[in-house]
Amino acid sequence: MNEIMMTVQGNVVDDPALHETRSGHKVANFRLASTSRRFDRDEGRWIDGSTFFVSVSAWRNLGENAAVSLKKGQPVVVYGRYQTRTYEVNETTRVSHELEAISIGHDLNRGTSVWNKVIRAATSHPIETDEQGVPANPARNWLDVAPTESPDPFGSELTGAGAVATI
Repeated sequence: MNEIMMTVQGNVVDDPALHETRSGHKVANFRLASTSRRFDRDEGRWIDGSTFFVSVSAWRNLGENAAVSLKKGQPVVVYGRYQTRTYEVNETTRVSHELEAISIGHDLNRGTSVWNKVIRAATSHPIETDEQGVPANPARNWLDVAPTESPDPFGSELTGAGAVATI
């Protein structure tokens, strides 16, 4: 599938809002405005062009970091997957520009930034163990194969089509 990858340089329009999906994933959403500018030599000044607004979504760690790091009005550079969506309001078709961020950073042409490494606690998942405290082989739960009378030397307790031999 072809995806349109885009880099947008602009200003954060509103503070990122961090949400959590039903499945527990974090996502931060904010809007970005990018205004083209050109220098008019006759007038000797910069003239603003049209403004491009794009809705940005940043998932998981990127979203959490964006929600803490970005504030309304800050200049940023966002790289990600671009797509448009059409919708109707009062029988008028409108277009929404959306960017699923892969990378976000402050625009250092316009200021300075301080980087801090974030260390998050690892999520813990219970591990089933046998009587000796050795992690049990969960493959017997995934495959529709009955265990053998005597387990193999590698502890897989599987035979037949589902067995994996280790050499």
